[in-house]
Amino acid sequence: MTPELSLQGAQATIRLRRPQQANRLNRDDLTMLASHIAQVDRSPEVLVLRFESGGKYFCSGFDIGQIDPASPSSFDAVINAVEDCRAVTVCVVHGGVYGGATDLALACDFRLGTLQADMFMPAARLGLHFYQRGLQRYVSRLGVDMAKRLFLTAEKLDAAQMKACGFLTHLVDGPALAETADTLCATLAGMAPLALLGMKRHLNTIARGELDVAGLQADIARCAQSGDIREGQAAWAQKRAPQFTGS
Repeated sequence: MTPELSLQGAQATIRLRRPQQANRLNRDDLTMLASHIAQVDRSPEVLVLRFESGGKYFCSGFDIGQIDPASPSSFDAVINAVEDCRAVTVCVVHGGVYGGATDLALACDFRLGTLQADMFMPAARLGLHFYQRGLQRYVSRLGVDMAKRLFLTAEKLDAAQMKACGFLTHLVDGPALAETADTLCATLAGMAPLALLGMKRHLNTIARGELDVAGLQADIARCAQSGDIREGQAAWAQKRAPQFTGS
């Protein structure tokens, strides 16, 4: 079954649905993921997009049997779309995450995992050269030395090592994973949309060395003149939850 998108107010969820195949992705899955992400981008009310799955593994990457050297897959374009998604993205890694799926996780803004999680990148073992922005994500999130260690040796990391190197932003006991993800997503959905989404976008371009300074300054000015900043100030003074409108 291809990935499923559900929308609920300010939050959206994409769920991978091939647990019997370790949630391995094929071309149909990539097409559906691209469609789902585009729908989220067209939905201004959605502030948070969550990726999750079921079974023993979170995702084992792209089906190696469908890689055609004469016709490269759109895998990199889909993962780049995850990083460029307008909404803040949260990846809920309940189990193993392998190959290209590690880049799917790294493309997300937050990565939550349990002690049952592990990861490895077998590209060199398969004779596969990874694409540009995937390499950039590994370096910007984990540092060049760790990126070399993972890409060039195909070493497997356990959950504690994933947290220590920055692959996981949160590490929790298995039973607490869903609650932790729910709390984080609710927190993000309660932030001021203009500031939340603007800073997410600019932080990612800073990490790639591609900051649009004029765009950043325009977003800063827009927030400074917004109704949301006045609401945030009033809510802070009155010690109440703010009611942001994104304007």
